[in-house]
Amino acid sequence: MDLFEKLRKNLGPIGSSSKEFSGHHYFAFPKLEGELGPHMQFRGKRMLNWSLNNYLGLANHPEVRQADADATAQWGLAYPMGARMMSGNSDLHEELEQRLAKFVGKEDSFLLNYGYQGVMSAIEAVVDHRDVIVYDAECHACLIDGIRLHKAKMGEYYKFNHNDMASLEKNLQRAEKKAAEKGGSILVITEGVFGMSGKVGSLDQIVALKDKYEFRLLVDDAHGFGTMGETGAGVGEMQGCQDGIDLYFSTFAKSMAAIGAFIAADHDVIMYLKYNMRSQTYAKALPMPYVLGAMKRLDLIQQHPELRAKLWDNVRALQNGLRARGFDIGDTTSPVTPVLLKSDGVVEAAGLVRDLRENHGIFCSIVVYPVVPKGILMLRIIPTAAHTLDDVEYTLNVFSNVAENLKNGVYSQAGAPQVAEETLEVSAESATE
Repeated sequence: MDLFEKLRKNLGPIGSSSKEFSGHHYFAFPKLEGELGPHMQFRGKRMLNWSLNNYLGLANHPEVRQADADATAQWGLAYPMGARMMSGNSDLHEELEQRLAKFVGKEDSFLLNYGYQGVMSAIEAVVDHRDVIVYDAECHACLIDGIRLHKAKMGEYYKFNHNDMASLEKNLQRAEKKAAEKGGSILVITEGVFGMSGKVGSLDQIVALKDKYEFRLLVDDAHGFGTMGETGAGVGEMQGCQDGIDLYFSTFAKSMAAIGAFIAADHDVIMYLKYNMRSQTYAKALPMPYVLGAMKRLDLIQQHPELRAKLWDNVRALQNGLRARGFDIGDTTSPVTPVLLKSDGVVEAAGLVRDLRENHGIFCSIVVYPVVPKGILMLRIIPTAAHTLDDVEYTLNVFSNVAENLKNGVYSQAGAPQVAEETLEVSAESATE
């Protein structure tokens, strides 16, 4: 068989679902247009947008836009040329690393080009075939892929039930035996905030287990950095256990609204990573505008706590309102807000989302099987500091309406209910007032 023939016939579980109801460019790979923020354009209509991880509203903050423009004008996008180890290092890269490390309470940090490839490469560099990984069952795909790299080196790994300390202990005991046999060590991997459910990781309880077991802890705090804790330093700060996190990782793609990432740890560990992370050793350094832009974003996070306060005002209003109206939003204690609805499948899911977008001017992410169990439709809502309480109230009213339609079988036929064009225009305007 020709290699490409099997690709043409099978788009994979997610791609096949999208193809089933003609979802490309609508449900998957949609094209949002206009200024980044809570109100954008989709297919010619204004939308109240709940789909961006722009937690603190920095994406279009005037100081951020100016800093980005000034840095690009001064440096261009090429500087510095080459990988950091060879010819692409600079004082400004190292200054940002020092500032990030101080902010999250670590000795040093290493600036990464991208979060996904960065944390994968960090896992691969830290552990070898003798070591054992123990990881949370709901870890993000980037962490899973890092564990797959460990597996490719014939490394051992065990999975513990999500946020279940009894399960973690059981697997730590297994890992201890295996590590002793192989002459290796143990790395526990988890998240600060789990990006789909919004649950906060039990980092304090995991750190407490260090009194009984010998392991190091890597935490992916992508959704916690900037949003959680008194200063925004993350879930470890919030739970009072930041010192017990041995490898602290976060991306710039959430609260910082940018490109890049970093990993923070003891100085000697960071020096090891700088010389052994293949994704950085063989990749061009992060361009200077991204470095200076990240500094400006970090300034705003540190100097303007009111941005985080506004975010949490909107989070509480939205989540309390949803619960009061009987919606199941799981156990989230973070800004990530999953709305879980019972659904017969992709046809109902497609109809509901079309109704939200075409008739009510609301754009949010839809998650279906296999990401969530069969029979469940999840609408993933991301409140930000840029939203208003009016946005929240409008959304609560619309969600009550679509939940009633779902209950009454309105979406059981392909497509959402049809309405007059003038009604669409009025609804879209209402969503942005």
